[in-house]
Amino acid sequence: MSAHDPATLRQSIDRLTASGTDVVRVAYPDLIGTDRARDVLVGQLPTAVEHGLAFCRAVYHTSPRGDVVPVPGGLDAGLPDITVRPDLDTLLPLPWEPGVAWCLGEVTDPATGRPAPESPRDLLRSVLDRCAEHGLHPIVGPELEYFLCSPGADGAWRRYTEATGHIYTAGRRADPDNHLLRTLRALHGLGIGVTNGNHEFDGAQFEINLDHSDALDAADRAFRFKAAVKELARAENRLATFMAKPFNDAGGSGFHLHMSCDDDREHNAFDDPGGAFGLSGTARHAIAGILAHAPALAALANPTVNSYKRFGPDTLAPWLIDWGLDNRSAMVRVPPERGPAARFELRLGDASANPYLLVAGTAAAALLGVVAGEEPPAPLEGYGYDAARAAVLPTNLSAALDALEADTDLTEVLGKEFTAPFLSYKRDEVERFHRHVTDWEFTEYAHHL
Repeated sequence: MSAHDPATLRQSIDRLTASGTDVVRVAYPDLIGTDRARDVLVGQLPTAVEHGLAFCRAVYHTSPRGDVVPVPGGLDAGLPDITVRPDLDTLLPLPWEPGVAWCLGEVTDPATGRPAPESPRDLLRSVLDRCAEHGLHPIVGPELEYFLCSPGADGAWRRYTEATGHIYTAGRRADPDNHLLRTLRALHGLGIGVTNGNHEFDGAQFEINLDHSDALDAADRAFRFKAAVKELARAENRLATFMAKPFNDAGGSGFHLHMSCDDDREHNAFDDPGGAFGLSGTARHAIAGILAHAPALAALANPTVNSYKRFGPDTLAPWLIDWGLDNRSAMVRVPPERGPAARFELRLGDASANPYLLVAGTAAAALLGVVAGEEPPAPLEGYGYDAARAAVLPTNLSAALDALEADTDLTEVLGKEFTAPFLSYKRDEVERFHRHVTDWEFTEYAHHL
């Protein structure tokens, strides 16, 4: 919505007031996909829309523990501002916060008037513009898993239930407090396209799926989904975590991404009944691009030190670069549907991934594959996880960041204005981890050395 459209702004304020809404929460994603926000009284919306809300740009460079990482453009520049304007076209009433509506924020650099270089939402927009130049419009369906935790008597977070073996179930046997049912209903009221959910593989692990839509809208909804699930858990004094692997004795949480592309006529460009495997050349080239750029893509799909503890044989988390037809042991799975539903499923991502960066990286890699026009290797047959049959993905965050920096084709599509700050920020995370003494080290060494 234009900041200079007073009639539309007035209509929005009138609708909010008539519904009893007196506060608008303006939120935007930081580099790791956490929601940063400010609550604005409805009467102050005209000022917020016209002049924007000032935030310190270094919010993009702040670690989860509150340390400001020395990324160029932040500390070295004197901690300048970014400007965030409410996008009132994205307003949604919060069912669990009476009187509050929630909208996304548009982020700009006041010095240039252009999008802030670190803005994940604007990075995705720029990648989608590149795709559109080639007549491709990505369609995305997100699938996200998370663990629900409750505080123990000692204050430590523990799985809310230890029930195991209840894979792909619903109801109280794996969810004694009906967390999933309450959450589904609340999210349905929010209107972000939630379709279904179930208890997942491990105790207190859940999966909730979102409907497919154009890539930017899907990323917006995945971002809001993660923020909403965490907020709903907080209201019950619980912790919903999208951490890749929070427990040693349980598997990890994935962020699987279903992607197809419409052409300029709004037909599925991946479908071709006469093509190999029932896929068009565009689809096969896109898959080849994902495989070719997978090491670099891992830095966006698996963006934390913890991410790489999710991988390994028999984890159903891909650690090899391969693809297969309806094969869940492959990194890229092609589901059996064809026609309008022809698509691939990238199983690489874990739940800690920033939705905007995961979608942007996947779309960029697929586009590079289409432009290169190469065919993927033969699809995986049978159960995978055999390093003799496929290349191994990076095994730690540092290696993935090196792969991203070295992949100049991918970084050219993503833009160096984004990749340079991202690499600096994430390398600082690796350095801080290497300096930290863990509980494992004390248990392993203290009593014996």
